[in-house]
This record gives sequence, structure tokens and C-alpha cells, in this order.
Amino acid sequence: MLGKVIFPITLFVTILQYTPLLPWLIDLISPAMGLIGLPGDAAIPLVLGNFLNLYAGIGGILALDSLTVKEVFIIATMLSFCHNLFIETSVALKVGVKLWVVLVTRIGLAILSAVVINLVWRGGGEVIQYGGAVGGEETITGLWPILWSGLTAATSGTLKLAFIIIPLMLIIQIMKDLNWLNLFSKWMKPVTRMLGMKENTSMTLVAGLVIGLAYGAGVMLEAVREDGVSKKDMTIAFIFLVACHAVVEDTVIFIPLGVPVIPLLIIRLVTAILLAMIISRIWARLDEKKGKVNPSGEENHNAII
Repeated sequence: MLGKVIFPITLFVTILQYTPLLPWLIDLISPAMGLIGLPGDAAIPLVLGNFLNLYAGIGGILALDSLTVKEVFIIATMLSFCHNLFIETSVALKVGVKLWVVLVTRIGLAILSAVVINLVWRGGGEVIQYGGAVGGEETITGLWPILWSGLTAATSGTLKLAFIIIPLMLIIQIMKDLNWLNLFSKWMKPVTRMLGMKENTSMTLVAGLVIGLAYGAGVMLEAVREDGVSKKDMTIAFIFLVACHAVVEDTVIFIPLGVPVIPLLIIRLVTAILLAMIISRIWARLDEKKGKVNPSGEENHNAII
């Protein structure tokens, strides 16, 4: 699955750089991309990542060798918040989360993070290094040299990611087989209370944090059905998870790009925690005003959620 996405996307985008089509598209969208500190060709990995998945987005990044460290970090942060939009949004709809909530949260966080990073970070102006290979200004001419360049970039990008993802997926499968997810869900109960959710939301959070929204959909749907998670708690949980899910995989996958992954993980975690706490507090205040919560803090069973 990894190779089927990364290889053709990287090959296609690399070859596209040597055609008149890409410069035309870049000139068309450059003004809009400039508002968030990115060049026009940065739209390629953003579109690929959102329409396909994170691997496709990274394939698009690997094919662009003139990006700076700061620009790649901005793209990585945006893709961390907003990727695989169609599949992961359908998962949210399946458990009853509103479409507008998912889209506003994901797209809003992606754009806001890009604006903040662009304004705050003054460094990162050097050309990015992809796994030790520095992007350069080498000019390639001729059909076969261009094709060879694309094949080389596609093969290299696929292998670098495979060396990270394959061991990671083995570990996750072992965790599932040993029922460690159930153990982690027990550890997560204090966290769910802190975030303003009931303890029965813990399995949903663990599944999303460890496996991700798309891969963990089965576990999450089962947890919702068996644990009786309320619509309110599920909405808050998904707001948390759209900001921060698959924390291991979606972080280490950016290592071959040469971006600082620890700050990337911290940004996602802090944003998810703050967002969930703010939404839960606002929701509780609104419920109090509507009379859905009595003075003891318990839900009114006659309330319609």
C-alpha cells in the first residue's frame, strides 16, 4: 500500500516539474500560498495529502527539492492536522459527528498553524535535506534523464519510509494482539475526565491516538457501540483526534523529510488538549443555560442531545 502511493506520486510530480503545466499552476496559486508563507508549488503535497493520504502528500514533498526547512515544516504541520480528508471525515460522520465540525476544525487548524509558524519562526531558511540529500539547483534535460531522476526519487522516498513504517506497523499489530489497547484505555481514563469527557470515551481516544482515524475506525466504532459513548463526548473526542491522531506513525513518517518532529508532535498534542478542553467547557456552559445539567453536575435524563 505504501509503495502504490508514494512511488507513482513522487515519480509523477518529479516529471511534472519539467513540464510547462507545473509552472503555470504555481503562478496561478502563488498569491494565495504566499499568505501562509509557502511557495506556489507547495500546494501539490497539500492537495495530494488531503485528497489521498499522508503518504501521497509526503511523496509530493519529496519531489520538490527547492523547499526550505521552514516551508517543509509548515507543510508537515498542515498535513498533520488535515489529511486523508474524505476517508477520515466519513469515519467521523459514521459515529455521528457533524460534517461542518470536522471540516472547520481540520482545515481551520491547518491554516491557523501555517500562519502562526510563518509569523513566529524567523529561521529555517536553508534548503531542506531529505535523508541527507540536499535539494539542489541541478538542471536536467532530456526525456531519459528526467525519467531516471523521477524513478530515483520515487524509489528512495519509498524505501526510506518503508524502513520506518514496516517496523512501526508490526509493533502496533502486536499491541492489538496482546490487548494492550485495553490496558492503555484504562490509563487514559483520568485524561478523558480532564478533557471534559466521561471515562467510557477512553477506548475511542486510545484507538485514534495509537492507530489513527482511518485504521482505527473499526475499533472506534465498536467502542462507541459497546461503551455507549454520548454524542457530546464523541464530538469532543473527535475534535481532539482530528488535531492529534496516530501520534507515533504520523510523527515518525516525517523523519525522512528532515523536519524537527518533536516540535511537530508537541504542537499537535498541545493544540488537541487545549481545543478539547475549551470545547468541553463551552458545551458545559451552554448545557447549563439550557437546563440540561442540574446543580450537581449530572445530566438531565429528559434532555435531548
